[in-house]
Amino acid sequence: VLVQLPGVTDPGRIKRLLGQTAKMTFHLVGDATVAPGSSAPPGFEWLPNSDRGAGGGQVLVRKRVEVDGATLTDAQPSADPQTGRWVVSFSFDSIGARRFADITKANVGRPFAIVLDGRVISAPVINEPILGGRGQISGNFTAQTATELAVLLRAGALPAPLTVVEERSIGPELGADSIKAGVISCLVGVVLVFAYMWLTYGFFGLIANAALVFNLFMTLSCLAMLEATLTLPGIAGVVLTLGMSVDANILINERIREELRKGKTALSALETGYIKARGTIMDSNLTTLIKMILLYVVGTGSVKGFAVTTSLGIITSMFTATVVARLLTAIWYKRTRSKTLPVFGPIKLKTAGMKINFMNGRHVGLAVSVILSTASVVMFFKPGLKYGIDFAGGIVMEVRTAEPTDFPRLREVMEGVNVGPVALQAFGTDRDVILRMERQEGAESNQQAAIKAVTAALEQNFPGSEVRRVEAVGASVSAELFSDGMLALGLAAFFMLIYITFRFEWQFGVGAVVTMMLDVTKTIGFYALTGLQFNLTAVAAMLTIMGFSINDKVVVYDRVRENLRLYRKMPLRELIDRSINETMTRTINTNIAVFLSIVPLALYGGEALREFAWALLFGILLATSSSIFIAAPILLYLGENRLRKSMDAEDTPGAEGGEGEAAKA
Repeated sequence: VLVQLPGVTDPGRIKRLLGQTAKMTFHLVGDATVAPGSSAPPGFEWLPNSDRGAGGGQVLVRKRVEVDGATLTDAQPSADPQTGRWVVSFSFDSIGARRFADITKANVGRPFAIVLDGRVISAPVINEPILGGRGQISGNFTAQTATELAVLLRAGALPAPLTVVEERSIGPELGADSIKAGVISCLVGVVLVFAYMWLTYGFFGLIANAALVFNLFMTLSCLAMLEATLTLPGIAGVVLTLGMSVDANILINERIREELRKGKTALSALETGYIKARGTIMDSNLTTLIKMILLYVVGTGSVKGFAVTTSLGIITSMFTATVVARLLTAIWYKRTRSKTLPVFGPIKLKTAGMKINFMNGRHVGLAVSVILSTASVVMFFKPGLKYGIDFAGGIVMEVRTAEPTDFPRLREVMEGVNVGPVALQAFGTDRDVILRMERQEGAESNQQAAIKAVTAALEQNFPGSEVRRVEAVGASVSAELFSDGMLALGLAAFFMLIYITFRFEWQFGVGAVVTMMLDVTKTIGFYALTGLQFNLTAVAAMLTIMGFSINDKVVVYDRVRENLRLYRKMPLRELIDRSINETMTRTINTNIAVFLSIVPLALYGGEALREFAWALLFGILLATSSSIFIAAPILLYLGENRLRKSMDAEDTPGAEGGEGEAAKA
């Protein structure tokens, strides 16, 4: 049973509420002359009395259940108009009302005990028959306790008590800080990306920025329409989507630039640029979308939020780049009829017309990749990954003390709590500290007992301290989360192979997936080397890196496929070099834009997102280099002769030897 309650400031009360079975029954009270503590007569039993107004103690009640609480249809808290005290009003269904009327008619003047979970909460005297199937429970209730009892009675009796096997609680102050950090990261990322797009593409960069703003509002509107809860990883997904959405606009603008260099007119360059970029945009975004869907299916909690926001951003970005940006461009052109296109900004990368022979270094690139991946596998076993509580189980508590934290005293206090070793870590201000405890042995309920013990010790020894965040994961949940995370990575690789093989050729699919898995092993080595926690957020980071990796390779592969139709006689090695050089400007600009959108997360995203952001920054550099020095050489080895044959078998004619228009399928 998954319970999510945004805005609740007292998670302890919710856990107490969930832990009660709420089984209510009505019993006749026994002879008042029987002395408390003596043996109960046959057919009777002593039950503790929780009604403080009656003096507590014990009450002798008949074992036979006269009316079962299962026949209750409603229970509501209310204030007694005569006394002003809080009561709980209840009503029965037809069967319960008839039984209740019979009992009260036959026992006027006798006490009637209301028993909740084996304790007498009230034992009022039946003054007159109750024929309407309605009654009241009185006692020393407050507004909160009366409401809780009414909720429990409406829910009915549970077959067994509930045990909390996983808990993630965020305090209101930390939640506000997280929102502030997320908003700052988002705003800084937006400003950096917008500035870079204008500096790179001038007026057309401003059009792309307008499409990005439209994309941001569409994503937030979809989240509101779906009534999705916006989590901190969800904000990270919005920021990341901002950087990834730029890729579609960059692809279009770079295509327009290419057509202008070929001497085409402004209108022809615009039309051809959008048409040629459309297929690449679709392929690169759909591969990322597949991975986000898998992450949502097998993920949990906040990771699902990341997958939802990223998926919505990808879908809306395809629309805004190919429809909104094109519409704005068409409106501008219709009004100006300009013979030149302002698609060049103040910054001009000297990459157009490059003729770098990347394939000359293919042997070195593959050798270095194999060495790094092998070293990463070795580091996976030793020193190994630092598993977070998602996969190892355990407890993490974020605490803010009233005064600067006295670590020696805090360490001494934690040693006396008897919850095993407690690792202390300072972060943020001098009053912030993170407590990490290993998974408690025994029943799952021992995790909650450890949290209560630590909280009590903090309240006693550090008055005014605030528990800002609690995460507790038991053994069963951690094992399930780990298997689901690994399943997500495996399914992502499989579906990438299927999709790219379907859209291109099997040589492209094998090259992309093999390179992607090599990127994954290096990412694992990065986690082992840096000591970053490997948890569900790390799985989300790895899937995102896989998205970067595939995205870049799809762009290069799409250009290779196009050039295979244009240059039938060109050697494949030379053709691949040409394709990489032609897409180099797009690769550089996209990676810089994504880099600028993620840097604020690493600097301002807070403790929860900092590790996620640093892993993504590593993945950007990794994915770019692997596209050139691993994926391209693998494609060269696998497709030296086979790709030419498959292209020759197609019925779409193309130009031979020189430049020409790509044949339209």
